[in-house]
Parts: sequence; C-alpha cells; structure tokens
Amino acid sequence: MASSLRRLPRGLLLAITLSALLTLLARRRGYRLGLHTVVRCRSGHIFTTIWIPGGSLKSIRLGTARLQRCPVGEHWTLVRPIREADLTDDERREAEQHHDIRIP
Repeated sequence: MASSLRRLPRGLLLAITLSALLTLLARRRGYRLGLHTVVRCRSGHIFTTIWIPGGSLKSIRLGTARLQRCPVGEHWTLVRPIREADLTDDERREAEQHHDIRIP
C-alpha cells in the first residue's frame, strides 16, 4: 500500500489528503457529508444530495456552498449542508422524501 501511494503524483495525493481532512472537520462540526447529506437551498427547500468534499459532477463548488438544481422547487440555486443537530424531525422526513439525481 505504501509503495502504491508513493507512485501517485504529489498533487493528487495532496488533494486526497485535503479532502479527507475537510470531511473529518465537517463531521466533527455536526455535518453528515456523504451519500445522504441534508441540504437547504436559498429558497428554504430541504432535500438530500451526495456531498463529497472536493468532488462534484452535477454542481459548481463555491466553498461551503454549491450551485446545483433543487429537486423540490425545480430551480438552480445555492445549497448548503445542514447540521444534524439543527434539523427537526419534520425536516428530516421532508429531506428523505426529496432526493436529487444520484451522481456526485
């Protein structure tokens, strides 16, 4: 394993490491990033999306926000993850009912 890591270009290794660190930091702050991340759009709609730090095919990354299509309001908007502790039970249920497309 260590020898295969040495063969990776330094930039790629740095990007992987940075992505892992950002994910750990976000999780420590209460955000559940990954395959079922609950997000809120600027219009207040709540839905789940795939949120992988450092990678996205369906959105434009803008720091802690992303420009992507909201499946609830069917519009393009900025979305941000919501901390698990900040969600009510109703918001959790609402988010689980609305998913965007299943690619990162």
